[in-house]
Amino acid sequence: MSSENADAGREPDAGREPEESSVWDVVVVGAGPAGASAAYAAAVAGRRVLLLEKAELPRYKTCGGGIIGFSRDALPPGFELPLKDRIHAVTFSLNGKLTRTRRSRRMLFGLINRPEFDAGLVEEAQKAGAELRTGASVVRVEQHGPAVPDRRTVAVVLADGETVLARAVVGADGSAGRIGAHVGVKLDQVDLGLEAEIPVPATVAEDWAGRVLIDWGPMPGSYGWVFPKGDTLTVGVISARGDGAGTKRYLEDFIARLGLAGFEPAVSSGHLTRCRSDDSPLSRGRVVVCGDAAGLLEPWTREGISFALRSGRLAGEWAVRIAESRDAVDARRQALNYAFAIKAGLGVEMGVGRRMLKLFERRPGLLHAVLTGFRPAWKSFAGITRGTTSLAELVRRHPLAQRALTAMDRQGVSDGS
Repeated sequence: MSSENADAGREPDAGREPEESSVWDVVVVGAGPAGASAAYAAAVAGRRVLLLEKAELPRYKTCGGGIIGFSRDALPPGFELPLKDRIHAVTFSLNGKLTRTRRSRRMLFGLINRPEFDAGLVEEAQKAGAELRTGASVVRVEQHGPAVPDRRTVAVVLADGETVLARAVVGADGSAGRIGAHVGVKLDQVDLGLEAEIPVPATVAEDWAGRVLIDWGPMPGSYGWVFPKGDTLTVGVISARGDGAGTKRYLEDFIARLGLAGFEPAVSSGHLTRCRSDDSPLSRGRVVVCGDAAGLLEPWTREGISFALRSGRLAGEWAVRIAESRDAVDARRQALNYAFAIKAGLGVEMGVGRRMLKLFERRPGLLHAVLTGFRPAWKSFAGITRGTTSLAELVRRHPLAQRALTAMDRQGVSDGS
């Protein structure tokens, strides 16, 4: 039995604490953008941090790989993005029709491949002092019972039987992970994303360089995308879960319509994205969740990287405070402060995103017309991708946007009656 497990089999004793050297200040479960950001934030604060990842790194993740301004701003200082392309133009289409391209002199956003990006973030966390363990699968978390030596400690039990002790735990192991289940995360929107990584000849790649395509799809709330990454195009679609055959058909038709059906995908994959419900918890005792594990992503576009980076950083910072808490009351206070910080920022953005999704489901043609034909709308889109504004900020700062959203919302209700 390792020194970290020396007390794992003993009964809890309120008057005895385990050796500090056997207990990590913060254990982070999951080494994606959320987990790596949490580990970095806690390690920079000078705490002993252990980052657990069940896979070996680098590993492939189904993801478009768009890095908007909010993602860039949440990165560790000096982090160099492994960009595959810099986007200056967006082509919009409505289920393959009414195509129009809007261009910008300034870069809108960048594109990355997740294996390189995630590995770089983990490296930053390690440089800050975090320790990484790969191939470490967590089966459960215990905050009471014989594996927990005192009320200030959380036991993280691994598949190989080892028990890791921590003063605070951050769950960043995805929406279907163990930590979210322990916290009791509730989800109210589940979508299916399908994606293909398609290698293309140089002549085809040149046509897409610096430009992405966004296609508003045939099913309510669905859309497709083409993201160029050098000699490979990331082509994907997303729609509400429940019609897997229809989503697959949309992707096949989309690829054929683009003239890419003759190229063999290097990778074909799928994944489910899950958004939290408004009343879903973000913590339980000394355990907090962030990123996909907390169901944090933008409901309309299903953009998750910026939400993962921002929530991960906050989770790491508040996990440090939870680790320092001497009793359950103070630990709960710090956990509630973390939840407040999430809800006041990302929660507000999610609320506006939900409204936009409902309107998009009802009136995709109107949204397409506004984005492609109304210059202020395009400028707002560009501002969101660059990180100079957000959907929530647009609605809050501009009465016209608020009135327009309310009017569109009422029109959508009327159309649906």
